[in-house]
Amino acid sequence: MKLVSLAQAGREITSDILKSGGLMENTEPPSMEGLETFVAKNKGLKMDSKPAVNGSASVQSQILSSAQWFTSKSVKKTPPSAVTSIIDGLKRLYSEKLKPLEATYRFNDFVSPFLTNSDFDAKPMVMLLGQYSTGKTTFIKHLLRCNYPGAHIGPEPTTDRFVVVMSGPDERTIPGNTIAVHADLPFSGLTTFGGAFLSKFECSQMSHPLLDQVTFVDTPGVLSGEKQRTQRTYDFTGVISWFAAKCDLILLLFDPHKLDISDEFKRVIASLRGNDDKIRVVLNKADQVDTQQLMRVYGALMWSLGKVLNTPEVVRVYIGSFNDKPINGEVVGPIGQELFEKEQDDLLMDLIDIPKKACDRQINEFVKRARAAKIHAYIISHLKKEMPTMMGKAKAQQRLIDNLEDEFAKVQREFHLPGGDFPNVEHFREVLNSYNIDKFEKLKPKMIQVVDDMLAYEIPELLKNFRNPYE
Repeated sequence: MKLVSLAQAGREITSDILKSGGLMENTEPPSMEGLETFVAKNKGLKMDSKPAVNGSASVQSQILSSAQWFTSKSVKKTPPSAVTSIIDGLKRLYSEKLKPLEATYRFNDFVSPFLTNSDFDAKPMVMLLGQYSTGKTTFIKHLLRCNYPGAHIGPEPTTDRFVVVMSGPDERTIPGNTIAVHADLPFSGLTTFGGAFLSKFECSQMSHPLLDQVTFVDTPGVLSGEKQRTQRTYDFTGVISWFAAKCDLILLLFDPHKLDISDEFKRVIASLRGNDDKIRVVLNKADQVDTQQLMRVYGALMWSLGKVLNTPEVVRVYIGSFNDKPINGEVVGPIGQELFEKEQDDLLMDLIDIPKKACDRQINEFVKRARAAKIHAYIISHLKKEMPTMMGKAKAQQRLIDNLEDEFAKVQREFHLPGGDFPNVEHFREVLNSYNIDKFEKLKPKMIQVVDDMLAYEIPELLKNFRNPYE
């Protein structure tokens, strides 16, 4: 402060002055003009009641106490100033409310690994699925209007690995093991599929304006026969299911000459269960057949899909030729050419809307996960309750595993839960075989109540205080 006084008096600060010390002892304190006005101004600051826009919190949300933020009595008091957007709010709710429930009842082992900050911060993803040579890689190339690192295109099954095409400072490919341990990328959960999968997984980075908004996932073509099941050294359908939960849009690609849905492809589509609202069907390379044949191809495709997609609604099918070549007008005629252009515009609009809907999608997936974690906790605690206290534990465990469908029905009736939200019985049984049910936790109503309060009060309050940054 004495140095400030000397500077205000116009004296030059030198090493001699600092060493002598005599001059500094006789120095008056510095003048602090404007400090009182600044303090008074801050004390009288009025709170702004408008909600935050573009991820910035309002002054009110920064100063309000946690008791004013949420109406639930069981909510832990945490400073709301730490939350500046919907995504920040979801991170806080997950770490404080939902993750403890998941850890207690081992949700990460049975259903899905724990979420990390990178999962919340990730860009929207679009996954392309289909049999080989249906134009998946060409579709991405068509949208980017250029090649991306590691792209291989040909009539044979060329893409033999999962490729994530995302934004990066320079053009390069990153091996799967490196991506899985990268803290800033949302792929750490893929380590559960082992090194065999990670050797068939890579990330392709390049600087592109479209990739700044959306990430694409190119998948290997689904093989037919035993090759799909026996020659894949990893759980292919499990990986597809993991990506499906993370993606915002899933495109199933067909071409007019590959309409048959094999048993392997049927299993892949079945693994998308619970993500039906994300699925879009693309009939690619449609300019290879004339108008009459296209009508028959479309009918055959809808017939095949009706047997696989067990939904009462009709799935949206986009018809076109999504590559860099001009549409073959001689084959499809002027009517077909106009149809393809309109369909392509509709699909592009669907893709453009993805970033706008990404925030809503994250909330939707978060709520879905919270409900799944609750049901999982009910199931685990019910199995624990059914175990004897002293003798016959091994027989009781085997009986519970064998009659798992009946135990699910008991839980559903006891807690009045919707049957469609329960996990796949066979997968649950397979994981359960490697656990000792007697070591599971009993039901903790307080933990369930915390999640219920989060869904009923805190998430609605979060949406009320913050708007979608894309609006």
